[in-house]
Amino acid sequence: MPKLNELVEKRDAEGILEYAREFHGHICPFLALGIRASLIAMDELGVGRLDYSGSVDESILAIVETNSCFTDGVQVTTGCTLGNNSLIYIDTGKTALTLVKRRTWDGVRVYVDSEKLGELYPPRVTELFNKVVKERRGTPEEKKGLWKYWEEIARKFLHLPKDYFKIERVKVPPIEQAPIFESIRCSKCGELVMAPKVVYINEKPYCRACAGEEIPAIIGRGITSWRCNR
Repeated sequence: MPKLNELVEKRDAEGILEYAREFHGHICPFLALGIRASLIAMDELGVGRLDYSGSVDESILAIVETNSCFTDGVQVTTGCTLGNNSLIYIDTGKTALTLVKRRTWDGVRVYVDSEKLGELYPPRVTELFNKVVKERRGTPEEKKGLWKYWEEIARKFLHLPKDYFKIERVKVPPIEQAPIFESIRCSKCGELVMAPKVVYINEKPYCRACAGEEIPAIIGRGITSWRCNR
């Protein structure tokens, strides 16, 4: 199988989708939308997928506004990931990607309106989605039926015309590169903690979990608070 960077360079959306299947776990319409939106943004901005130096320097940033399947399509296609600090998540709940050059802060924002795509879904799909995914009560046969429909729709979404998307040139406020912090050991659990995350109680350092504090966390609904019991 060709390397992912080669597939992106050739704009081989079908090949990228196969890598995305392995990364995401399955093929679905919004995974494909993440790929399509990424390729549009990359073409508009005149950039390729992050290579070795680009990922170290964070030269291209992908700003996503949802933590749905769409974002995995973006990570696979652009090479901007949470771990290499080139993926920024803002919790607006919109299916949108902004790709930006760090050097100039020129960017392209690609937004997709899911209602506009409704005409591309067979009626049976919405019924199956509600039963299998929203209500969590689909039979094994209904789940298989949904996966089949999803893959068919996803392959259509890979080649959607640009007029299905809202595409804007934007200027993004500068974003700092990921800083390197020292680690401090928690007085209770003994684990090392990034210095800015340490809580001091009676002048002793604690991690937020041991301090009993709420911790920001990303779950299905977006950014919320988490509390660990230690």
